[in-house]
Amino acid sequence: NRLDSVSPDRQTDRLRVWSAVGLMASARVVSTCLFVALLTCTLRCSQCVKLSNIILILTDDQDVEMGGMTPMKKTKALIGDAGVTFSNAFTVTPLCCPSRSSILTGKYPHNHLVRNNSISGNCSSTTWQKEAEPFAFPVYLNKLRYQTFYSGKYLNQVRFCPVWSSIHYHLPICMLNRSLHFLEERSPSHPFFMMLCPPSPHSPWTAAPHYQQTFSDVKAPRNGSFNMPGKGKHWLLRQPANPMPNSSVEYLDNAYRRRWQTLLSVDDMVEQLIKKLDSIKELNNTYIFYTSDHGYHTGQFSLPIDKRQLYEFDIRIPLLVRGPGIKPKLTLQSPVLNIDLSMTILDIAGVNLSTVNMDGQSFLPQMVSAPSLRNGTERPFLLVEYPGEGHSSEDPSCPKLGPGLAECFPDCVCEDAFNNTYACVRTLKDANLQYCEFADNESFVEVYNLTSDPHQLENIVKKVDPALLQIMNQRLIKLESCTGDSCRNVK
Repeated sequence: NRLDSVSPDRQTDRLRVWSAVGLMASARVVSTCLFVALLTCTLRCSQCVKLSNIILILTDDQDVEMGGMTPMKKTKALIGDAGVTFSNAFTVTPLCCPSRSSILTGKYPHNHLVRNNSISGNCSSTTWQKEAEPFAFPVYLNKLRYQTFYSGKYLNQVRFCPVWSSIHYHLPICMLNRSLHFLEERSPSHPFFMMLCPPSPHSPWTAAPHYQQTFSDVKAPRNGSFNMPGKGKHWLLRQPANPMPNSSVEYLDNAYRRRWQTLLSVDDMVEQLIKKLDSIKELNNTYIFYTSDHGYHTGQFSLPIDKRQLYEFDIRIPLLVRGPGIKPKLTLQSPVLNIDLSMTILDIAGVNLSTVNMDGQSFLPQMVSAPSLRNGTERPFLLVEYPGEGHSSEDPSCPKLGPGLAECFPDCVCEDAFNNTYACVRTLKDANLQYCEFADNESFVEVYNLTSDPHQLENIVKKVDPALLQIMNQRLIKLESCTGDSCRNVK
């Protein structure tokens, strides 16, 4: 009303000001509406973006150096040929529970503190359950609303699908049935993670009845270090009889053949799982990893059967991966460790890896990047560590051996001891070398040039330039005390 008493010129000026204010207010309203609309759209779009599913298949004691992947024809065709095969994949420790703990936590054994397969060795102990398990990588996935599923051998003290002993072969069937049920009942609006851990080819090597006559003529490979003496090696490798007695050879040949037989059911499980993924239209949006917890030996350096040693046959593992963005029939020589699995899986799930306290590193860029971008993500040095295990009293079946030993079979050949405690630094990038130190009263050292000596027959510690030994020693010291980023940045 006061506007009528104002001069015409002042009225015009004030109208202009109020018009500008009105336009600004209108603009704010429009901007707010646009922001709300954009936010709503963004939220809806983020819900529409479908994260990839992930499956990790983890076998038990499956080597790659001694032909352990030979029975896996379907697996190699459906995962390896459809994706990438890593030719230099390693475990960080060649024993079941410590290795599996490393896979779950993404940490070296000196950081997760699992020493062996017993509760007293921190295998699924109360301490582990309180301090390590809450930070296992599937927990991160669950927080991201991944539907998570686990079946098979977990840690040595825990198993899901509790079928074992004489009906060992039933476990892959049980696992498959539960897996298929999970895939049927899952919510299609959220991604899923499955971890399947068949116990094959771990003892007792009980194959499915229809596979018990296969590979009847197969024997353990006789090449390389088979039935060779452990000359120049740690004392534990020098104690077996050489050549091995016929009883040991017959035992290991039987074990080798039966191990292959048990793997055929795992091969079937992989085939049926992939068929199911295809039928529910999820195969092309699913990363599938196939690997083992560690390797194995059958007669190498006259040790009949087991793992636990620092040599290639025990520390190399199979690793096949297929999934979105991975080209088929790809072979990568980049060295990877099993502690890298957790970081790679979290990378696939979109986790900010800088917020994760793990020692491993993602090898996702290795699989999906252009070749020119892969070299920068290679790790230059690998750490393998193992705390030896023995018994305080002598083995009643081998009384002449005395205390401090373990796994003394067959024919009282011991595969482990308290002072079979070692740490190794392995390098492939500039030189194909392995340098290992034992924690014993000899301070024993083993060094191998795997380019000229792929079977590690000659310990060249006395032939190597002392300056190189010092460099490798310093790298080993850094790796043995590393945590998180420092494990990835050792020079």
